[in-house]
Amino acid sequence: MPALLNRLEELGILTFMDVDDYWAPGLHHPAYHMIKKAGLDKQIANNVTNSKNVITTTSIFAEEMSRMNDSVFILPNAINPNEKQFTPKPIKSDRIRIGWLGGSSHLHDLKLLKGMVSKLKTDGLLDKIQFVLCGYDLRGSVTEINQQTGQQTQRDIKPHESVWFEYEKIFTNNFDIVSPEYKEYLHSFKKAEYHDVANEPYKRVWTKPIQSYASNYNQFDISLAPLETNIFNKVKSQLKVIESGFHKKAIIAQDFGPYTIDVKNAKVSGGGFDPEGNGLLVDTGKNHKQWYQHLKFLIQNPEKIEILTNNLYDTVKDTYSIDAVCATRRDLYINELSKLRAIGETIKIKG
Repeated sequence: MPALLNRLEELGILTFMDVDDYWAPGLHHPAYHMIKKAGLDKQIANNVTNSKNVITTTSIFAEEMSRMNDSVFILPNAINPNEKQFTPKPIKSDRIRIGWLGGSSHLHDLKLLKGMVSKLKTDGLLDKIQFVLCGYDLRGSVTEINQQTGQQTQRDIKPHESVWFEYEKIFTNNFDIVSPEYKEYLHSFKKAEYHDVANEPYKRVWTKPIQSYASNYNQFDISLAPLETNIFNKVKSQLKVIESGFHKKAIIAQDFGPYTIDVKNAKVSGGGFDPEGNGLLVDTGKNHKQWYQHLKFLIQNPEKIEILTNNLYDTVKDTYSIDAVCATRRDLYINELSKLRAIGETIKIKG
């Protein structure tokens, strides 16, 4: 890569390296051992150091990489509001829906929610709400190693081995909050929707293609964004905030890393509510109680959901629209090309 970058520079070609994720995920990430074994983390870090210009999504990640490269630019993730999956078409319900939408690498993020569901059950609030888990996926394989021969074999993952089944235990308090009939149905892993799911406090939503995954936001009213404290998560983008805002959903997020960029906490000290706030933030040291407390507050004060929803939409709708970010990208490229040409002209004159 260094040789390639140097050759491109010799040819007068402007290059940028786009970096969206930290190169060394922690032990809890499913790709940790694969990345370490292949040395990908060192390769990517070396590329960041050697790149002529680097682009990333947040000021937090830019600051981290500025220690390795003095030419780092910020272009945030953006949404095309005209794309069908980002056009809000909310599904109505008599319950307040609390949703989570993500991938298969978030088990330790979701573990931060443990205990939340049982506390809401103790308060008698389950008949007012429904937890919605989006992206359920049973695809994948398991590698088994023969301890005597060392031979490795692969097989399809069994439904009960899936991380999504573990996610489901968190949102159902180990299936304690659903009816016996629905529990049996969930354990059958049928993809057809349960006939009486509207009257259950939990709903499973199967995975959708990348072109339509964001339409899942139509299934809930409050978006949850727990985040384990580590460097990989700290420098992530705030895409969940942006998506929730464009879909006009309230958000409860970790007071950490990317979610501190745009979310203004509406809960103030002393228990008050700031009508200018656009979300609720959870202190990492209070995971054991604040997810529950924030949810209980919104369940008992549903009018506050609309306030948070509108404020978050106003926060993201212009700053993170695809048109605005592409205009900034274009200006960046033109500006850097102008500098490159000016250097070329100076060299030509001197020559």
